[in-house]
Amino acid sequence: MSNETKRALGRGLGALIPEKVLERPAAKEGASGIINLKLEQILPNRYQPREEFDTQALQELAASIKEKGFIQPVIVRPASGGKYELIVGERRLRAANLLHHNEIPAIVKEANDEESLELALIENIQREGLNPIEEAQAYQKLIDRFNFTQEKIAQVVGKARTSVNNTLRILKLPQTIQESIRKNLLSFSHARALLEIKNEKELLALAEKIIASELSVRELENILKHKRKEKSKKPKIAAVYKQPHVSAIEEELQHILGTKVRIVQSKKRGRIEIDFYSPEDLERVVEVLKKK
Repeated sequence: MSNETKRALGRGLGALIPEKVLERPAAKEGASGIINLKLEQILPNRYQPREEFDTQALQELAASIKEKGFIQPVIVRPASGGKYELIVGERRLRAANLLHHNEIPAIVKEANDEESLELALIENIQREGLNPIEEAQAYQKLIDRFNFTQEKIAQVVGKARTSVNNTLRILKLPQTIQESIRKNLLSFSHARALLEIKNEKELLALAEKIIASELSVRELENILKHKRKEKSKKPKIAAVYKQPHVSAIEEELQHILGTKVRIVQSKKRGRIEIDFYSPEDLERVVEVLKKK
């Protein structure tokens, strides 16, 4: 990538549009450097980060285009056979199809795969069009395919590295929760808070509770705070009443019985727990106890 392109990416999408336009025989160039391309000439963007397209929003965009025309051209790059691959403007292209237009204004730009993904990502983020999962997957694609670091992604999209890191982390959540985020049933803030839960069964149950009860992020944080307090209490209770000689007795009983033994002790009383793993194993333990 050229230094000029890197600087443009850092300034945002607008800095990338007014560059040199490439002439092609099938296109007519206007005075502004914008050319008209037939819709059939434009191929989909292989690196389009957006997967969800709201039908109502597309219809509203189509109505706006019908009334006022195209305010911005799409951006494409040359492909083989006289075709062009879309870089930026998927929603405008879909709206043009809804209106049965034959042509659409476009800027033709030389861009490699890396720049194509970057441009598509920048446009969608600047317009706040991506859901958190789509954004995270686009970041991950930059890392996997183009060896980007989180610092470089942050520079490209104009966000803090911590923001990029937090977005990537939600891909660690189970697929069912990711799908709920896609559908806006769970917010990005909900997702970040849920990352604290390591037990998947507990995590899924809590996510279902958030959706069913429409819990706010604050309410979720209160639940997590309560869980942290409960977990911090348990080891302290065990530590108070488990004396060193009790641990030695546990080990001796385990050796005699050939299975795991726990002594649960309170201030004045306690109990002995003996594990067994089958009816036959239980009979074996009983026989050992009888002999003693």
